[in-house]
Amino acid sequence: METNTSTAADWPLDALRLAKGTTTVSVVLPARDEERTVGAIVSTIRRDLPELVDEILVVDSRSTDATAARAAEAGARVVRQDDVLPELPPLSGKGEALWKGLAASHGDLVVYIDSDLRNFGAHFVSGLLGPLLTDPRIQFVKGAYERPLRGKRGEGGRVTELVARPLLNLFWPELAGFVQPLAGEYAGRRSVLERVPYVTEYGVELGLLVDLLELVGLDAMAQVDLGTREHSHQSTAALGRMSGQIMLTAWSRLERQGRIVASEPPTTGLRQFNPDTFTDVSVAERPPLASLRAVVEEDVA
Repeated sequence: METNTSTAADWPLDALRLAKGTTTVSVVLPARDEERTVGAIVSTIRRDLPELVDEILVVDSRSTDATAARAAEAGARVVRQDDVLPELPPLSGKGEALWKGLAASHGDLVVYIDSDLRNFGAHFVSGLLGPLLTDPRIQFVKGAYERPLRGKRGEGGRVTELVARPLLNLFWPELAGFVQPLAGEYAGRRSVLERVPYVTEYGVELGLLVDLLELVGLDAMAQVDLGTREHSHQSTAALGRMSGQIMLTAWSRLERQGRIVASEPPTTGLRQFNPDTFTDVSVAERPPLASLRAVVEEDVA
């Protein structure tokens, strides 16, 4: 927190334009039924960051509204999630959209931005790019911010406080300095992001943090304070399902690292009583994208 934390204001646009050089930047927005906000986000990036961002890609994750149309009208390139690498069996979830966005984009640096932000500003993108453009040692940058809930400061991020933060402090305390470990706004070098798997559901952010810690080390990871983040909030029942996916993601990492040995795998069914539902919260995983490219190149050879 002392050495690799900064604020968006520390990275003025003029300095970033000079530092960019020939580096290319893609902004990827996973979007499902976000017709009310996605267009404004795309328009802001196009208007304020034309010399910094080379590509804006919206991954339409099976929307039933006008998300794709609003994004295209604002100037983004839009791809349907299931049209990317269609030879693979289709999976669902946010992590799937992020992984497909990585596969469909082209930039040397990839910035992920959630599509439901109500107070989006260009500093969300420029702030995340600052450490990556100016310090070759930094491989991954996470957004940090205040998350109010219904106008109350410090009340947002309920899954973060109740599930993700305790898990990280218990098992990966090196990551405890990340203010918002589940933040949907983060950026990384393509060369690194393509070397880690993506959990297909809501465990993707925790999985990336843990896997990147193992791959590049803590000194190569940074965070930038982006101010305040306002977005739509999910119901308690939905957050319960999200929590189950995050816990299963943590379990898989502990097993992979040889830190737990189980006589049988955890169950993936979640019984909830309000409303009365029984949900499968299992998570799948997409392999590192680089491993697929290696297989294709080997087949061609």
